Amino acid sequence: MGQGTPGGLNKHGHSGDRNPNNDNNKKEKKFEPAAPPSRVGRKNRNKQKGSEAAARLPAVTPLTKCKLRLLKLERIKDYLLMEEEFVANQERLRPQEDKNEEDRSKVDDLRGSPMSVGNLEELIDESHAIVSSSVGPEYYVGILSFVDKDQLEPGCAILMHNKVLSVVGLLQDEVDPMVSVMKVEKAPLESYADIGGLDAQIQEIKEAVELPLTHPELYEDIGIKPPKGVILYGEPGTGKTLLAKAVANSTSATFLRVVGSELIQKYLGDGPKLVRELFRVADDLSPSIVFIDEIDAVGTKRYDAHSGGEREIQRTMLELLNQLDGFDSRGDVKVILATNRIESLDPALLRPGRIDRKIEFPLPDIKTRRRIFQIHTSRMTLADDVNLEEFVMTKDEFSGADIKAICTEAGLLALRERRMKVTHADFKKAKEKVMFKKKEGVPEGLYM
Repeated sequence: MGQGTPGGLNKHGHSGDRNPNNDNNKKEKKFEPAAPPSRVGRKNRNKQKGSEAAARLPAVTPLTKCKLRLLKLERIKDYLLMEEEFVANQERLRPQEDKNEEDRSKVDDLRGSPMSVGNLEELIDESHAIVSSSVGPEYYVGILSFVDKDQLEPGCAILMHNKVLSVVGLLQDEVDPMVSVMKVEKAPLESYADIGGLDAQIQEIKEAVELPLTHPELYEDIGIKPPKGVILYGEPGTGKTLLAKAVANSTSATFLRVVGSELIQKYLGDGPKLVRELFRVADDLSPSIVFIDEIDAVGTKRYDAHSGGEREIQRTMLELLNQLDGFDSRGDVKVILATNRIESLDPALLRPGRIDRKIEFPLPDIKTRRRIFQIHTSRMTLADDVNLEEFVMTKDEFSGADIKAICTEAGLLALRERRMKVTHADFKKAKEKVMFKKKEGVPEGLYM
């Protein structure tokens, strides 16, 4: 009973020579269940670990609404940047503007307001000059430092201080406003085709005015100087002004139209000054044509004048003679004068060298009358009984203006009776009315 198991085996059937420590370890080890899984689903084998996983951001796809909001915020940002730049520029430029405004106010205080206009007579030195105004004597005054002295020359128009009369400025545009009005901007509608007859007169004015402006080499080749100007004279209504308008229509030169009475001014010296301005502007805008209508207003014969107005008219005529004659050549400036009283003009105005061609406008003959009637009735609706030859062959003295008045009056008579055609009776009544006004003057009962 006291013996061990046979074969030297222990209780568990192991051999007796095994290590006893193994038995102790097996006794201490117990059954432990498996740990639950840390995640559910398919395992991500590409998952990054460490610092790379911490720095990586998830890919987010923005919606359309998010994009529109982003664009709106970027536009607001650009606008705020522009506003910031504008405010910075304003802050930077404000001191300079304040300084300029202060300097401008100082200059205005020196100039004074209002200012008077005068003429510079003579320059004494860099800071002093002699000036004059149209209504006063000459003064010895100073020239302020801010005036451009390089542009100052005797005879120029200047601005003067209202109290001390010192020179404070220079008038750049010194063209008289009246001269600017005299320039014909829009060409007249009349042409040579609207002139009945007057073939010889048209030929002469073309040779004297148009040809020297368009083909001056022809006169150089033949060795003569072209005429400076022409004078148109004759009975009233014979087409003098009409021919001048046709010249303005046919030529591309600058056309200046003046009436003789416009050259007569109120103050002393203004008339000659206006004549000088007229020819200076014509020279600047050359080639040009100066047409002075009713020249007998200033070009009458000289006599012993007793009033200041008459002497001023004579001074204006002398300035006109000086400009026509002059020391400088006026090859590109042609002068056309018109009058119906050539016998009252001064001989110095009509002498060769100033006005070389004198063109007479007589009353129209039978051929010219027929042509004028055709021109004025070409657009009229005439009845079948109209016989214009009766008026062409009449012994009454008609001018071109009288024939136009007869045609116009005949049309008005037909219009008064609500007729669309002009009859022969209308022409007869119109002729009687026009001739009565021409011979008798004012009709009876006009002021009753």
